Amino acid sequence: MFGIEREREGDSVLVEALVARVFGPGRFALTAYRLREGNDFVSALSFVAREGGSVIGSVRFSPIMIGDDMALLLGPLAVLVEKRGLGAGLALVERGCEEAARLGHRWVLLVGDLAYYDRVGFRRAGGFVEMPGPVDRDRLLIRGFVGDGVFPRGLVRVAR
Repeated sequence: MFGIEREREGDSVLVEALVARVFGPGRFALTAYRLREGNDFVSALSFVAREGGSVIGSVRFSPIMIGDDMALLLGPLAVLVEKRGLGAGLALVERGCEEAARLGHRWVLLVGDLAYYDRVGFRRAGGFVEMPGPVDRDRLLIRGFVGDGVFPRGLVRVAR
């Protein structure tokens, strides 16, 4: 059985290796990765799934702007292929989102499959959020913590 805990300082190398193993070098060409380049992860929102002392999954969040509004970009979310189906991915996302809401963040954006992420409160971002590169609009998802139907509008960019 796995447990979810905040990423520790020494976990960074393990998390980077996990992400490289799960996504490979093609990840750097994705629009979401372009938004993470030179952007710090929010350490208070970086979590790992551990099983028997080993990191089997991780999630991180980066600060972004959607138009004039601060938000978070979820990802990468990575779980070892041989450990998928145990619920670690959704548990990581839910823990990260709970902590984001507790810390006062208003929205989390991601690029992913609605059938997976709707189980933890995400929905399509609609035509109101625009990514700075190619993204399948059906995979652009958002979760808000400020009231049903209240979402930011505009171009996504790195928060500086």
